[in-house]
Amino acid sequence: MAAWGERLAGVRGVLLDISGVLYDSDASGGVAIAGSVDAVARLKQSGLKVRFCTNESQKSVGELVRLLRQLGFDISEGEVTSPAPATCQILKERGLRPYLLIHDSVRSEFDQIDTSNPNCVVIAEAGEGFSYQNVNDAFRVLMKLENPVLISLGNGRYYKETSGLMLDVGAYMKALEYASGVKAEVVGKPSPEFFKSALRAIGVEAHQAIMIGDDIVGDVGGAQRCGMRALQVRTGKFRPGDEHHPDVKADGYVDNLAEAVDLLLQHADK
Repeated sequence: MAAWGERLAGVRGVLLDISGVLYDSDASGGVAIAGSVDAVARLKQSGLKVRFCTNESQKSVGELVRLLRQLGFDISEGEVTSPAPATCQILKERGLRPYLLIHDSVRSEFDQIDTSNPNCVVIAEAGEGFSYQNVNDAFRVLMKLENPVLISLGNGRYYKETSGLMLDVGAYMKALEYASGVKAEVVGKPSPEFFKSALRAIGVEAHQAIMIGDDIVGDVGGAQRCGMRALQVRTGKFRPGDEHHPDVKADGYVDNLAEAVDLLLQHADK
């Protein structure tokens, strides 16, 4: 336990992944992971600053928060950092008009964005929207542009639903990269700017913060590259081989969020 004390000492802020850490999605919407509702409540009561960080792109932030509240979580839209709003800001700043290869449920996030005569492609986890025709249409947009831009809301390989593992946006992003020769700009984890934005929102420096997630590369590796500590939970998309990843080693591995919070509250203020 001494090693844990050394790694967790001085933590003032906690970034929490959502899918696979708080809940698993299913056909009915989702199911809370055992102990996670109480774990979030204890974190908030502790005085530690908490920010929810997600690459979720099948639901708008509003829909996601409503689902989580139905599951019992104390969470508001203002506490969530997600890639869609950040992407909209980038599009506006750069005068980009996207072809949207996204899930219908998040199109409302882009209502204020001009999508006529596209000069870029925005890709997110589109579910059934990843048809051959839609992916090929995105490819064609990229190929006809003199200065093609491909923006991806994350680059995850897969995520977990209660029915099993599901291909994530990263697989389709890589297909477009390979076919078009265009390198994607990732907005969301593991982008450094994504983590920095979340830290700014709670007023905590990277060395004072810890990320808790189920993705060894996107959550753990991304956070560590920003100077944060990171724990991986053995829920969600966790695979046993993650503990022996060739490039990324978490500061600790815990069975679930409840165990992570137990450890944090024991050592964070020491």
